[in-house]
Amino acid sequence: MPLSLQDVKRVAMLARIAVSDSEAASYQQQLNGIFSLIEQMQAVDTRGVEPMSHAQDVYQRLRADVVTETNQREKFQAIAPQVEAGLYLVPQVIE
Repeated sequence: MPLSLQDVKRVAMLARIAVSDSEAASYQQQLNGIFSLIEQMQAVDTRGVEPMSHAQDVYQRLRADVVTETNQREKFQAIAPQVEAGLYLVPQVIE
């Protein structure tokens, strides 16, 4: 269903976009071209085609979840301004 010039102007008005008559005519052609392409894509028979998330059958390679650094918690807490029961104390921001 092609858009009329009034449809384009109404959409522009609803979106609060100032559009001149020549711009509205240009947008009408562009939008009708987009809608035509959508109609062509909807006409394709996709029954039996399994939906996919990517055009290629690729997967993200994940590294092994292995600890690679030593625990330095005591060193970091030794230089922290305030620590209590193994927790960092910070100034209260919200009352």
